Amino acid sequence: MRLLQFLHTVGRRATMMLPRKIPGIRQRSPTLLACPFFLPTERFESGGWFHPSRLPLGAGWKGVCCAPGFDGTEPGEYELREHCNLGYAVKCSRLPQARAADAVRFSIVRDCGDRLTICYVCEAAHHPVEHGNLEYDQSRAFWPVRHPDDRLQKMAQCYVEVYLQRRIQSAAAAAPLE
Repeated sequence: MRLLQFLHTVGRRATMMLPRKIPGIRQRSPTLLACPFFLPTERFESGGWFHPSRLPLGAGWKGVCCAPGFDGTEPGEYELREHCNLGYAVKCSRLPQARAADAVRFSIVRDCGDRLTICYVCEAAHHPVEHGNLEYDQSRAFWPVRHPDDRLQKMAQCYVEVYLQRRIQSAAAAAPLE
């Protein structure tokens, strides 16, 4: 309960500190989160994002919609760019009116070499409604602690895949030249 109160307070303060409108700049939600009905399937390198590494899943992804009545529908490039990869897609025609969450966020809580702890938070109306930790064992490519929702678990897998790729690139860049 304290985590939920903390996330709500921090989110509200961060939103209050942001400028309301910047002339000439297209406004977006201050926080980027993935749509909870999006099932990523492959990287989407040509999405046209200025900073794809800042996307909720660490990169752009192609995938399918799992919203009720639209299971397996492949969103177009515009939808992937503006809705699926970002969450809070109130203009998406497939987003159900009744839903438990509007968006999902992930964060690495602990990186102990082969073992990662990933925190997830599901939000509705910009408030946390569910949160928890998942664990990934890199040495065995195994999730000892998984999420029961396959969509959320797949998003976590995508997030970890990008995180591990960046960790390897960072280590290679920091290695001394011979």
